Amino acid sequence: MERTSSSARVLQRLEDFGSEGQTARAGDFRYPLFALAIGLVLALGLWVALVLLGAPPLPALGLAVLAGLFAGSAIKYADQWERAVVLRLGRYRGLRGPGFFAIVPLLDRVGYYIDQRVRTAAFGAESCLTRDTVPVDVDAIAFWVVHDPERAALAVQDYERAVGLAAQTALRDAIGKHDLDELIQSRQELGRALRESLDRKMHDWGITVQSVEIRDVIIPQALEDAMSRQAQAERERRARITLGTAETEIASKFVEAAERYRENPVAMNLRAMNMLYESIVKRGSLMVVPSGLADSLNLPGIMGIAGAAGLARKEES
Repeated sequence: MERTSSSARVLQRLEDFGSEGQTARAGDFRYPLFALAIGLVLALGLWVALVLLGAPPLPALGLAVLAGLFAGSAIKYADQWERAVVLRLGRYRGLRGPGFFAIVPLLDRVGYYIDQRVRTAAFGAESCLTRDTVPVDVDAIAFWVVHDPERAALAVQDYERAVGLAAQTALRDAIGKHDLDELIQSRQELGRALRESLDRKMHDWGITVQSVEIRDVIIPQALEDAMSRQAQAERERRARITLGTAETEIASKFVEAAERYRENPVAMNLRAMNMLYESIVKRGSLMVVPSGLADSLNLPGIMGIAGAAGLARKEES
């Protein structure tokens, strides 16, 4: 059921491409109110002129209406970002626009209005196998622009739908040539490869692909859980290695310190005195030591120092 719904989404996406292309090609019947207004103004002016010249009102009105319809249908205009493809009796005559332009009614017609802004095409590949036979769903988006309106109008029937189909085919082909790890870790490289492939294919259509971006790579849930456990085990392994390395370095330092203390008993006594000082003075704890160690460390002197330190602390407080 999920695979069927995914296929339905892809078909709906391609239908959207086709519907957008049809609405962008509203040829001769674009802006009908504007053409009607121009025709009425010209018809009214011509009728008034003919009446003033002495022509009969009714025949002059008919002639003025025909002339107004003719003139109104001859005036066209395109938006700033568009180019109009003009055909005369089915043959290509050239590009017009942006702004106002005129055609010969009954002979010429505007076949297409080509949008030359940067366009986006969202496409995807559903349940496509990678090189290591892993089913994935990939969503991508392409940014493209029509650089040659003449080729886009004459070389391909529906260039927007063609862009969507070509992008989807190229994406499926690229997925089959890469492993899953490459798809996840090298999205930018995959996008550049797709852009180059699509640009070569669409250059003859008058279309330039500026960039392709991989938005999402969806893998099966079971495989995602397995990859998560693998990553967790790898992190735990690295943590244990780091801990073992630290223990080894600490042990080597202890061995080095023991060698120094064995050669110099005075340094050993100083270290022991420092440990007692930290335990008694800083932490305020009580420590019981053997009498022999106390004599060797001059413990009464240390206790006197500790007492003096405690008295000074009380006076400060």
